[in-house]
Amino acid sequence: MHPHSPAATGLTRRGVLVGTAAFAGAAATATAPAAEAAPGRPARATVFRNVRPYGAKRPTDLVAVDGLLTSGPAPHGAEVVDGGGRIALPTLVDAHIHPDKTAWGEPWVSRNPAGSIAEYAEEDVKLYHALRTPLKERAERLMGHAVTRGTRAMRAHADVAPAFDLAGVEGVGSARRNLRHALDVEIVAFPQHGVIRTPGTRELLEEAARTGAVDRIGGIDPIGFDEALDEQLDVVFGIADRHGVGVDIHLHERAATGLESLRAIIARTRALSLQGKVTVSHVFCVPGLPGRELDQLAAELADAGISLTTVAPSSDLVLPIDRLRAHGVEVGLGSDGVRDSWSPFGNADMLHRAHLLAWVGDARLDEELEAAFRAGADGGARLLGLPDTDLKPGSPADFLLVRGECLPQILVDLPQRDLVVRAGRVVARDGELTAR
Repeated sequence: MHPHSPAATGLTRRGVLVGTAAFAGAAATATAPAAEAAPGRPARATVFRNVRPYGAKRPTDLVAVDGLLTSGPAPHGAEVVDGGGRIALPTLVDAHIHPDKTAWGEPWVSRNPAGSIAEYAEEDVKLYHALRTPLKERAERLMGHAVTRGTRAMRAHADVAPAFDLAGVEGVGSARRNLRHALDVEIVAFPQHGVIRTPGTRELLEEAARTGAVDRIGGIDPIGFDEALDEQLDVVFGIADRHGVGVDIHLHERAATGLESLRAIIARTRALSLQGKVTVSHVFCVPGLPGRELDQLAAELADAGISLTTVAPSSDLVLPIDRLRAHGVEVGLGSDGVRDSWSPFGNADMLHRAHLLAWVGDARLDEELEAAFRAGADGGARLLGLPDTDLKPGSPADFLLVRGECLPQILVDLPQRDLVVRAGRVVARDGELTAR
């Protein structure tokens, strides 16, 4: 935690989140691959030979037929891929990422001082105009890179504001279409500049939802940033209710302010019967709550069907995932921003993000390291309505192959992802996307 004021220090990205908190498509792809061949079409089958699921001592074969793993023999003519004794692990899900903002793959960008969300948002606009590569190409480059690192799905937040119009939504939508063979993507229309404080934003959010370009409507710090708790939530939930989309609200507010916003979100979710369609991201008001208060809040969130996401920014801001899940609250793990105007850091590598989750949680035991991996593999999948992957018959044939000893060692050492498989097809090899 940074005790100094933003004006005095010029906060980092992590610092501004902490400091601010102290102040107070239609073609949605989040579905499992088809499990049955079309009538008259032969089954699409691949045998992955000599692999070790989760680091098993004895190699075995994984047989994928039409996107699912099967226990039966491979159909005649199945493609054969030699795993070379590599470990097979489920691919992961990025529950919170901002691919529209990225300068990934661009010439180095020197960042300017900024000390508040409003100032960082201004820097977003400057970078948007400064970068020569079109947004849709930058977004696709980053999202494709995520695939090569073992990401099978993501929830992508795209800025919506008069400064950008719907360019972010359209650019991420284009990338989603081009990568649909390898990646499931949900798009959130995210009002980084505020819903109420920036005139014209609510109309853009409405248009994004009405046209089917997005799967969710976002919000941001209704009290601490927009200074309009009821008005912002009325707009966001009203749009979601009218157009049948979900909600995902950034909540950096802490202490009583954050809890006031969170309880207002819970109330609207119940009132509009949006259980299972609302997520709150970051939720810095939850870490540090006393045990009894945390348990009571978790029970309320579970009853309302509200899920949460964390990006594991630090030990004092990461969500207490195990305790929340014990109450039935689903928690996803995400990358957040990647090499954007807020920060030069980030890499869209969810195995690395699970590594960071274990790091800030001071994980030592093998089961603690494995739990961090499962948070990245399963938590976000449930948020996106995707089935878990467990490498058993009937599971989606979505996995990666790496060299290593065991899952805990892989989470710590982060070896190269040699092969990434999506729906039984190799979509990346040695860090590069394969031809479709």
